[in-house]
Amino acid sequence: PPRRRRRKKKESKTRLVRSSLLLPEAEPEKSKRTVLACNRLKTTKYTALSFLPKNLFEQFHRLANVYFVFIALLNFVPAVNAFQPELALAPVLFILAVTAIKDLWEDYSRYLSDKEINHMECLVYSRNEKKYISRYWKEVKVGDFVQLRCNEIIPADILLLSSSDPDGLCHIETANLDGETNLKQRQVVRKFLELVKFDPLKFTSVIECEKPNNDLSRFRGYIIHKSGKKDGLFKENLLLRGCTIRNTEEVAGIVIYAGHETKALLNNNGPRYKRSKLERQMNADVLWCVLILLIMCLFSAIGHGLWVWQYGEKKKPIFDVPGPDGKYLSPVLASVYLFLTVIIVFQVLIPISLYVSIEIVKICQVYFIHQDKDLYDEETDSQLQCRALNITEDLGQVQFIFSDKTGTLTENKMVFRRCTVSGTEYSHDDNVWDGISWRYYRVLLMGTGMQKLSTEEESRNEKDITPDPRLLEKVNECAKHLEVMRSHDQPLSHLSPELCDVFDFFIALTICNTVVVTAPNQPRQKAEKIFFKFGLSVLSSTSTDSTLLKLEEKLAYSAQMNNNGYGSQQGRTAVGSAPGEGELRYEAESPDEAALVYAARAYNCSLVGRLSDQVSVELPHLGTLSFEVLHTLGFDSIRKRMSVVVRHPLTDEINVYTKGADSVVMDLLLPYDPRGKHQKKIRSKTQNYLNLYAVDGLRTLCIAKRVLSKEEYGCWLKTHLEAESSIENREELLFQSALRIEKNLHLLGATGIEDRLQDGVPETIASLRKAGLQIWVLTGDKQETAVNIAYACKLLDHDEEIITLNAESPETCAVLLEQCLQCVESKFSSNTIDEATGNMTIGFTPFYPPPSSVLSSLGLVIDGRTLAYALEPTLEDKFLALAKRCRSVLCCRSTPLQKSMVVKLVRDKLKAMTLAIGDGANDVSMIQVADVGVGISGQEGMQAVMASDFAIPRFRHLEKLLLVHGHWCYSRLANMVLYFFYKNAMFVALLFWYQFYCGFSGSSMIDQWYLIFFNLFFSSLPQLITGVLDKDVPAEVLIAVPQLYKSGQNMEEYQPHMFWMNMIDAMYQSLVCFFIPYFTYYDSEVDIFSWGTPITTIALFTIILHLAIETKTWTFLHWSSCIFSIVLFFFVALVYNASCPVCHPPSNPYWTMERLMGDPMFYFTCIISPVVALLPRYCILTLQGTLFPTQLQLGRQLSKLSPETRTQLLTKLNVKDTACQTRLFTDSFSPSLGSNASDGYKANNQSTPLPASPQTGESLFREHTKAEHKTDQTAAASHQGAVLHEENKLPTSASSLERSVGFHEVRCGTSEVESLPLGAAFPWSSAVEQADFSLLKWITSTPLFSHVGTVLQVSPSSLQNETQDSMCVLGSSLDFKGLKEQSSNNLEEKMKGTPTDHCKNDNSETTFL
Repeated sequence: PPRRRRRKKKESKTRLVRSSLLLPEAEPEKSKRTVLACNRLKTTKYTALSFLPKNLFEQFHRLANVYFVFIALLNFVPAVNAFQPELALAPVLFILAVTAIKDLWEDYSRYLSDKEINHMECLVYSRNEKKYISRYWKEVKVGDFVQLRCNEIIPADILLLSSSDPDGLCHIETANLDGETNLKQRQVVRKFLELVKFDPLKFTSVIECEKPNNDLSRFRGYIIHKSGKKDGLFKENLLLRGCTIRNTEEVAGIVIYAGHETKALLNNNGPRYKRSKLERQMNADVLWCVLILLIMCLFSAIGHGLWVWQYGEKKKPIFDVPGPDGKYLSPVLASVYLFLTVIIVFQVLIPISLYVSIEIVKICQVYFIHQDKDLYDEETDSQLQCRALNITEDLGQVQFIFSDKTGTLTENKMVFRRCTVSGTEYSHDDNVWDGISWRYYRVLLMGTGMQKLSTEEESRNEKDITPDPRLLEKVNECAKHLEVMRSHDQPLSHLSPELCDVFDFFIALTICNTVVVTAPNQPRQKAEKIFFKFGLSVLSSTSTDSTLLKLEEKLAYSAQMNNNGYGSQQGRTAVGSAPGEGELRYEAESPDEAALVYAARAYNCSLVGRLSDQVSVELPHLGTLSFEVLHTLGFDSIRKRMSVVVRHPLTDEINVYTKGADSVVMDLLLPYDPRGKHQKKIRSKTQNYLNLYAVDGLRTLCIAKRVLSKEEYGCWLKTHLEAESSIENREELLFQSALRIEKNLHLLGATGIEDRLQDGVPETIASLRKAGLQIWVLTGDKQETAVNIAYACKLLDHDEEIITLNAESPETCAVLLEQCLQCVESKFSSNTIDEATGNMTIGFTPFYPPPSSVLSSLGLVIDGRTLAYALEPTLEDKFLALAKRCRSVLCCRSTPLQKSMVVKLVRDKLKAMTLAIGDGANDVSMIQVADVGVGISGQEGMQAVMASDFAIPRFRHLEKLLLVHGHWCYSRLANMVLYFFYKNAMFVALLFWYQFYCGFSGSSMIDQWYLIFFNLFFSSLPQLITGVLDKDVPAEVLIAVPQLYKSGQNMEEYQPHMFWMNMIDAMYQSLVCFFIPYFTYYDSEVDIFSWGTPITTIALFTIILHLAIETKTWTFLHWSSCIFSIVLFFFVALVYNASCPVCHPPSNPYWTMERLMGDPMFYFTCIISPVVALLPRYCILTLQGTLFPTQLQLGRQLSKLSPETRTQLLTKLNVKDTACQTRLFTDSFSPSLGSNASDGYKANNQSTPLPASPQTGESLFREHTKAEHKTDQTAAASHQGAVLHEENKLPTSASSLERSVGFHEVRCGTSEVESLPLGAAFPWSSAVEQADFSLLKWITSTPLFSHVGTVLQVSPSSLQNETQDSMCVLGSSLDFKGLKEQSSNNLEEKMKGTPTDHCKNDNSETTFL
């Protein structure tokens, strides 16, 4: 029985596919066959019959709709009805009808699209006609044979069995699946490569493959031939539905998956739905409204019962009508009926139109965001995309940003900068502008105001590589030796070891990749692509004949070789080896690969052609060599390397070329031989150069090789073929197979590639940090590389104390975290805010969570292994406690899974609003876990974009998306929701007060037409216009003062108490609007509608004027909507009252409005009542804005200044960046490099000055010695402990430069000082007229600006006195970005302070290794 269960379980995971052309008698019993999906596409939700019930069922999932339908139906009960039943149905039917029409239109659009796709034609083989005939896509079924031609779209998932290409290749474009336009290469199943012509009628094989799934990067199965032999099937054999055939004349295959079982449709999940934070809070307030409604109804019911009870049985009032049986209702029964009646009357308290209005506003907001030209990137011709319509307001509440590095912060356009071969370093100085790293040069230019590089450096790309003369000479020498040796039939062993390494190094750069070779005069050809999404990679063989049966034939190939090791290769050249006209072009899936191939070409080692089993390389003096590709072992995030197994054309040896991260490749090298001192020295030198590359922010790769004997290869090949042909655990078996061959490697060299920062990244990060956002960078790069990029992009500041966590075990990690927490708490608990700076609450004070208020100068760096330990359940709380105390966190060597775990930890534990941004497939899990996912359409395809909520072209666009559009969206929706609650409560309260004068009978003094349509038509348009167009603060102020963003983080616009304040205000306004007309018409002879209509008019005026007070920006549409609402009300009232003489007997609304408009008292009441109702709100807002203005109000006041004054003021305010920076650009530090000791971990802090200017700066690689500074304070620790080291100030040259400029160095220990928004250290320019600062004087008199008044002297005074008394003057934007010589001289003249007076605390970097 256990075996049977296992067999059933195994069968359930696979499916069998047979040819549909087999005769019926040859088919298995149909009863045992699985029913397979047809190829018809159906994405519609409704049919003609199911639309109405299904759509209503979906709409009733929203409880608000259920509630209002219940109320409308309740109105049909005669005993409790309050309005005409048909009229009461109008609002809810209108809402349902609008939603239904929208759904119907969307579904009809899907139907037309489905119809168009289903009726596309393709060629399907017919058994009767024995040829391919045209059929609709919807008629294709599993087992059919389909023929496709160039530029045709693939109708189903098809196994490739035939191709017009002589090598059995087919090129497809997958833009419809993943957005990538570069071509992918697919190949015919091995067995069918040998067929001259494929005949579908002769196909008798059976295909066993996995069940349909949505994994685009995987296909597992095997084909069983009639002889019983099996061949493995891979994703390279599968053509996916929706892709397009390119550069291949004709292909044919059998359908494996059809219709909704295809991978493309299984990945089509439709739009994503998320609930925003504001919506969740709004739903809670809706429940409060329900509770208030029930209380009001219960109060009215009790009042009515008492009112009925007081008359008793005999004293019935004349207007109390008995029932049909002549009896009166008992007080209890009357109360029950009245309870239901007033629910109908007071139903408006629950805002029926709120949800629909919010959807309309969000759609309009997204439209206007799309129209923002600042979010358009001309270089890539792409703009912002909003893929989730319902979380726009979350953009204004983000607290944590989690960012990838490569391609997100950087360009992902790699430039070959340095390499080391056989222990010798080749600096490629010509590739570095003036000897300075491009990255540092860029930072220097930013300080001079040059945002755009005008030199040739800006246009230089990965193709523009100037070879190093020494290395080029060695390459040419090697080629000459090889040519001479080949001509004299000498073996390759006569070549010196160094030249052998040089030759193999460039061969590895050229062929160990997946690059496509294209030329203007020939079709594009694509190397096999190995995807890695998550977890294990897909490792596959690309050999066309590497089967076990042909092993002997392959190994016997050496018999055809000459004894000297050279083969006759003249006849074998790859397609594309002779490009003829034009230059060969390379298309790579990874920019790293393109950079390496272009670098090899710069040394005349060019990749000229690639087939599935062959790659051709053109070498100087040797011509074209063709390497037989036996296997390609693709890159994955676990192995962190890729390898190719090739047969060397010169030696017939089987070589394994490997390139990968130095952290793994160095561990795979051949163990030291006691006699191999030279190799040991090469390894040591290479490792040192790798460390230097990483310090300079370069991406490093190690290149290695291994020569396999025929016996070793034969043994490995057997197990590898078994792994390839398996369905269960194929990835794990291939992974283990790769590990077996990637060992005992010989180190060839290493490369350093520069990935440039995107434009505007440092400024964007600095601005986002001022906005109170905590930024974490999660990258897979080496720690030293990531740290230096973090300094360059201002993620880490040189005045910060850096905590670096590197642990070898979970126990060590636990101790390190504990010691770090204790150290941080003890170090900063007493060191709170300094007296001189702590009292400064200048301007827009920054917000941080309380634990980090005095610890914002900390930065945390953690590597992947330590992060894995820290994310364990027992340590995650400690890790989070430490991380949230740091201003920036940098996670290095992190895997895609770790990225998503970090985001989930912060989101769930801290209950914070998280945003994740990335550009590649390895960022998808992180983007999907975050509250807001942002994708960048970069160099790594569109996977991140397709998984995101928002897509932007560049990282710099995140600044405006969050600080401007995010703030606006949150502010608009928050104010609109509160206004909705206020408006409905105010209108319902008018009816509630009337119940005290009508015996709580549920009567209404307002005509039911006004009551029903008041919210639906008369007062709805102005709030929609305001919700879409209102701008509380202009965009330029929001960008210039990022601290304003914190209002959204703190939910200042919509806090719980604001709901209740609005309710109290609504109650007060309703009292005024009710009783002023009441006393006006008291003791008069007017009828109820002549009294109720003025109340309705007053309520409309009050509600619109209330909105006017809350509106910050007035446009033509704002004015028009308010006037239109009032005109519409009077028009409807006049027409309705004139045309309805006997509408509601005994009540008569006829000519009511006409009579009122002739009465002066009506106009007086309509003027005085709104004024009295809104006067308290207006006065309170005025006093609050004058005496205790919020940051947003101050921002609005800045926007009211004249453009010239505002520009000058903001320019002065932006000098805040120069406050409290304790290092010059020349005084920057490299990360500490430590070594593990047996008794503990010791941190040897090494610091290297970065260039201060192009004249004085030297590249880090020009300095082979580094100044090491150890501190005098050393704390002993156990073997699991850590040692803290305080850095002393570095080099005398930098210090002297600092003294010559005259900068004061002050320790910044608080977030308040770090984020000072107002340039307290700089007086206003006397060139600005004092008259222009009348508003400024008022601003500075407020509490938040109280300290600015001591500094904002409008008289031309020097900086000297003010700065020495209470301020620190340092220039982030002046010194860190670089100073012009003239600016330096001016500052030197103005600032005569003594640096040592203010240098109380040195900067320190704490490293835990």
